[in-house]
Amino acid sequence: MLIAIAVAAAMIPAAALAETQPPICTDRPGKANGTCTLSAGAWQVEGSLVDWLQLEDGGSETEVLTVGSTVVKVGLSDRSDLQLGIAPYVRVSADGNRASGFGDMVVRYKHRLTNEGSGVHVAAIPFVKLPTADSDIGNGKVEAGLSVPVGFALGPLYATVNPEFGWLADADGHGRHAALTQVIAVSATVAPKLTVIGDLWASWNYDPDGSIRQASADAAVAYLVSDDLQFDAGANFGLTRETADIQLYAGASIRF
Repeated sequence: MLIAIAVAAAMIPAAALAETQPPICTDRPGKANGTCTLSAGAWQVEGSLVDWLQLEDGGSETEVLTVGSTVVKVGLSDRSDLQLGIAPYVRVSADGNRASGFGDMVVRYKHRLTNEGSGVHVAAIPFVKLPTADSDIGNGKVEAGLSVPVGFALGPLYATVNPEFGWLADADGHGRHAALTQVIAVSATVAPKLTVIGDLWASWNYDPDGSIRQASADAAVAYLVSDDLQFDAGANFGLTRETADIQLYAGASIRF
């Protein structure tokens, strides 16, 4: 996959890199995807220094720690980019048992469907999850889906509505089922380089062994150090019994 990304980048004219670019636009922080894509030939890395969540349900407690989760992007055209997500270290602790190792990989292709000057921005993001994690961390199955973020100005705010469809493996490993996710996000620039984001997130996983309904209220901040560098941090708070009670993360994004 890394070779494919390198070959794709080599096919982009080098002159495209010299063009003046707007400030970095990322898919983090928050759970909604952005509608923006990289310029042709540009590279971008969006990484999480640490991501921690805790779930307590029926006397059982689970903690998941992820370190260095990273998405590498390369611009294929002025409307599309290719993305590779990796999780170098994941540790899952549940009721005294612990497993750790490399996580699953995710390959995504983002295509912007609207022009830059449009009042409403829409993108399509098909993705595939590759089962690179150990069985104690992942389910060992290829899974796929489609995310469709829609963004628009709402007075001084910017709103994103991001429905997502997933085609996931059944818990018993013998079939597939649908999963739906919806994110409503609102962001505001409260200082020249500081943006705050609020999300409402919900997920419906229709596994035959039992549907799982999750929801959270999330908050995040992003600080633009320069046009090519952004720091961020956030916290997600579970609203249902099946959702992680709290999730904390911090990271950075850089464009080359």
